Amino acid sequence: MSPNRIIKVENTEITIFNTSEGQDFFSITDMLKAKDGDFFVTDWLRNRNTLEFLGAWESLHNKNFNYGEFAIIRNQAGLNNFKISVKEWVERTNAIGIVAKTGRYGGTFAHKDIAMQFCMWISPVFQLYVIKEYERLKEIEFNQYNIEWNVRRVLAKSNYRIHTDAIDKYVIPTLTIGQKREWIYADEADVLNIALFGCTAKQWRVANPERAARNENIRDMASINELLILTNLENLNADLIKRGVEKKDRIRILSQTANEQRNLLDQVDVIKSLKKLDDKTLPDAHKQIEDK
Repeated sequence: MSPNRIIKVENTEITIFNTSEGQDFFSITDMLKAKDGDFFVTDWLRNRNTLEFLGAWESLHNKNFNYGEFAIIRNQAGLNNFKISVKEWVERTNAIGIVAKTGRYGGTFAHKDIAMQFCMWISPVFQLYVIKEYERLKEIEFNQYNIEWNVRRVLAKSNYRIHTDAIDKYVIPTLTIGQKREWIYADEADVLNIALFGCTAKQWRVANPERAARNENIRDMASINELLILTNLENLNADLIKRGVEKKDRIRILSQTANEQRNLLDQVDVIKSLKKLDDKTLPDAHKQIEDK
């Protein structure tokens, strides 16, 4: 689960968390603060229209949904004494669209689809404001992703020419019969992989067959800091090659350098250090939303 984000709608702060499956869940406990009077989530949940919507949503997204229990609950809706809690709803129907969290940041959270329906129960105007703020959050996060993608692309290419040039001038001419140029390039790439990641590209593919099947490689999984270190290692390895340093010694020197730089850069968030581009492109997206 990723860190919580907060959007502010008409002076009401609404917490959003993202699940490991990449789904956004809104705190409807927070949303309830925007409704006039004393109301509770159970007041919304006892409504027959609400139950019909929840049942429809679960039928589309939840293969383990208990339709038998749902039918019993739905038939009871509308009776004066009918009331059901979130906990009971989840336990009886195996629902996944609503969750109750305990602890300091606890409360009732609902999948974004359900949360938007809950907003309508509060008021149509409130729902529109929530949609607007959520869209703004996603736009900021999308721009943040684009910034990171571009940084990765630039870093990956920056010192590549220096590294390959050193290989062309000082390693390729020493090829023995039977050796191929592409083998040398792959071998030198693995010198950097071992120094930075502790394994070769092939070892990574064997350990990550699903990602390898998607044509992903060890460097696709690297962080911004690791890619920054990689560009520095490319430059350093090129210099060591020119000086005729043996491979085993180069790996030792490069590994030591990688560890030293990692310890330093782990204290710096490169993305947050980038210059703000405009009102919709800010690396620290979560802070922009919270500070609004």
